[in-house]
Amino acid sequence: MHRRLLAPSALAACLLLAIPASAATATSQEAAPGAPGLGDPYYPDYGNGGYDVSHYDLRLKYQPETDRLDGTATLLATTTEALSRFNLDFALDVSEVRVNGKKADFARSGAHELEITPAVPLDKGKQVSIVVRYSGTPSQVEVNGFTSWLRTPDGGVAANEPEAAWWWFPSNDHPLDKATYDVSVSVPDGTQAISNGVLQSQSSRLGWTKYSWRSNKPQATYLATLAVGRFDVTTDKTADGLPVLNAYSKELGDNAGAARASVERSTEVAEWLTEAFGPYPFNALGGYVPNVPTRYALETQTRPFYSPRQFARGANVSVVVHELAHQWYGDSVSVKGWKDIWVNEGFASYAQWLWSEKEGEGTAQELADYVYAQYPADDPFWKVKPGDPGPENQFHDAVYDRGALALQALRNEIGDQAFFAILKGWPKENAYGNGSVRDFARYAEKVSGKPLADLFETWLFTEGKPAAAAAARAQIGAKKAPAKPKSWKKIAATHTVHDRDHAQGGHHGR
Repeated sequence: MHRRLLAPSALAACLLLAIPASAATATSQEAAPGAPGLGDPYYPDYGNGGYDVSHYDLRLKYQPETDRLDGTATLLATTTEALSRFNLDFALDVSEVRVNGKKADFARSGAHELEITPAVPLDKGKQVSIVVRYSGTPSQVEVNGFTSWLRTPDGGVAANEPEAAWWWFPSNDHPLDKATYDVSVSVPDGTQAISNGVLQSQSSRLGWTKYSWRSNKPQATYLATLAVGRFDVTTDKTADGLPVLNAYSKELGDNAGAARASVERSTEVAEWLTEAFGPYPFNALGGYVPNVPTRYALETQTRPFYSPRQFARGANVSVVVHELAHQWYGDSVSVKGWKDIWVNEGFASYAQWLWSEKEGEGTAQELADYVYAQYPADDPFWKVKPGDPGPENQFHDAVYDRGALALQALRNEIGDQAFFAILKGWPKENAYGNGSVRDFARYAEKVSGKPLADLFETWLFTEGKPAAAAAARAQIGAKKAPAKPKSWKKIAATHTVHDRDHAQGGHHGR
């Protein structure tokens, strides 16, 4: 390096150029670290403040024999405040981070926080690219005593709620920050990689096959899924031309037939659901059943995850109805906060009641009568408030069953015309966004033209068994309890088995 004296004209030019630099310095001084959480009342450190992600591009390589995952994630985001530092939610080992092409410093903070300090502070309202290179053995990584990565004999699966992304890609892990996805996964030849959306391409080279998937509508991080293993895959198209892809582990044993007999009806179920909820909101349809020991199902966007044990007693179309109903209620319209879980589970459960009615296995009213009579007034079931159950009861039976009772109460209060207008209008008005329990209550009042505050307060926010009225017409103290509808066993199994897994650690699958 050498130094030279500047001519007066050159010096003046440099002084002019220094003015924006001074402004930038002032802006940098205003920059501050982004919050390490979005402040969700149930999970305060989930998600991060200061930016909004619009797209995830994930390039992965996975070795089933060792459970080794190597990845490069590119996040496209926009800052919502001036940032000197920001966080991502992630649990695997990180080797390099770049922000806008420049190397950035990074460090671990807490159980699942990756703190990133860019070379230059980020101004508010700027588009940002974030590249993270990482690796690890997901099944051996525990956060707070659990892992959401499900190891299988022939690979691994990421499918859990409310957290799953930490074990396979860095993210802003909260439903308030939804994004589109491109997921490319290289696996050994003879092994498949299943993810969300449409399979864009499949190519083989040097003993590895790369599968590239695209999910082109906003998607919450917990709804992103990855399954690697040996699958039998079926493909088709809906009447509207949407691609349908279902995948079944080759090792399902006695559950294989029942799983296929259920999941292969996904197109039929989705077409029926459009009558109640409106047009299907995404670019693909299907489901997958990996060889996992868990018992739950999950509404992973466009391609729900089903545990084999959901089909241990035979075909279970009811669980398919539940998870596909979530594509409208939970996926397209996601919760604003995890306390709003009723807007997901109450509606998916009620869809099962409507399917039962369609199949002649018990009307929604008969199911409501049965559920209401099943739980005595002193049963702890009635202490859980579906509208705000608390993190320890987020997946309690009451969120599903009492949640569905609340919808039957609403239906009986306002009549079928207004009720079904609400069921169809809510996902249309809030498509690809977020909604809360209170938002839905206000929407129901607007559409029905009736005051409904007392009804929602009684069924969703008050401890104790409501008086038998709108939701269940069974007489209190009647000599004969309502008969059990034919469909009840499978409806109950959908979430009772599902919840038993939750009870192990509070969330899906632990």
